[in-house]
Amino acid sequence: MTEFKYVGSELDLFALARNWKAYWASQIRPFVRGDVAEVGAGIGSNSPTLDDGGAGRWVCLEPDPALLAELSNKLASEPAPRAYEAVCGTLQSLPGQHFDTIIYIDVLEHIENDRAELAEAAAHLRPGGHLVVLSPAHQALYSPFDAAIGHFRRYSRSSLQAVSPTGLTKVRLKYLDSVGLFASLANSLFLRQSMPRKGQIEFWDNWIIPASRSIDRFLLYSFGKTVIGIWRKPR
Repeated sequence: MTEFKYVGSELDLFALARNWKAYWASQIRPFVRGDVAEVGAGIGSNSPTLDDGGAGRWVCLEPDPALLAELSNKLASEPAPRAYEAVCGTLQSLPGQHFDTIIYIDVLEHIENDRAELAEAAAHLRPGGHLVVLSPAHQALYSPFDAAIGHFRRYSRSSLQAVSPTGLTKVRLKYLDSVGLFASLANSLFLRQSMPRKGQIEFWDNWIIPASRSIDRFLLYSFGKTVIGIWRKPR
């Protein structure tokens, strides 16, 4: 495999967003079971957030060797319910291996051929297993920040469903962070920042996310700046 180098520089910054991680993890964790493949695991900040100890194997796939080294060190140094398996590569690096859960957390938007990627994921998914995707929402919000960290696109519910693999059954397709949507809109229209500041991330995580967590339920998760898609492979 040709060596891959991640172009973004935001992973450490967003690792500080603990309220946000707790929020989206609460939406995804009920579907994480059995053997897990986490595609594009980055620096390993999401794995312990999602892992409640009830799953089987947990394979962290990361194609950037430098990020993989950081991921390995981080997961080895933290108390965790398992020994994570760190693999430099993609699902194509695991021929013949199948999983009960395959996860893409802020990853699919970095992959140019997203439809082919999800088809590959479906081929690695066991019957009854779940494919989970979390990505930034709404192409109208595409900003210099998206470009700076290598996003090819942002998704709507309909565009994410359009690239979902044939044969999988939709379980959940919803938006999160309705209040944060307006902050992203302001950045897209006025600030045009290529990278948020630490103080902005802290304000969003400490104030906007708790507000969104309360309001999203009343809005029936009908809009927000992040979209979650979950599909199940029939038995």
